[in-house]
Amino acid sequence: MTTRAVMLLFDGFDLIDAGGPYEVLLTASRLLERDGLEPEFEVVLATPGGGDVAAYGGMTLTRLADSDEIAECDLLLVPGTIDVACALGDTLLMQTVERLAAASSMTASVCTGAFLLARAGLLGERPSTTHWEDLSDLAACGEVQEVVGGVRWVDAGSILTSGGLTSGMHLALHLVARLSSEDLALRTARQLDMDWSPDPAR
Repeated sequence: MTTRAVMLLFDGFDLIDAGGPYEVLLTASRLLERDGLEPEFEVVLATPGGGDVAAYGGMTLTRLADSDEIAECDLLLVPGTIDVACALGDTLLMQTVERLAAASSMTASVCTGAFLLARAGLLGERPSTTHWEDLSDLAACGEVQEVVGGVRWVDAGSILTSGGLTSGMHLALHLVARLSSEDLALRTARQLDMDWSPDPAR
């Protein structure tokens, strides 16, 4: 069964936070198709309202799906941003995170996207992580009880968080291993010419 993954984008998101996992999931599916099998992942890029969005630095993405029209998904992925306060102050964005997370089997964040999950009430007592520079701020935000450092990702069941930037690719490979197989995750990492370990501390 195909896993429908929705990446929720917003102005100022870090491009690699979304682009890295995007490439991982598409590559995993491409390898399966090369083997004559069905793709594992359908990846949807969406914004509240479906409008264009500019990543940090100005790169603009167009022809995106309208998240308001997405009733459910298997995986919601929320990237991080340099301007966390701006994202947290975006009422429509936060409402969308809450709605899609409730409609998703799994919700994952990359880097400072963990702050959006925390504000949406998704972390609580669950262990979580974020960019190493922001661990103390996440611990001090009052919405998370256990912050973990020294790991690339934390899998807390239906909620997953990852460290900074390229750690999102390691998280995505973990999701490939979890949802398909570790062998496919290792093949995908090889195809992407990156070192990956199923151990999040490596």
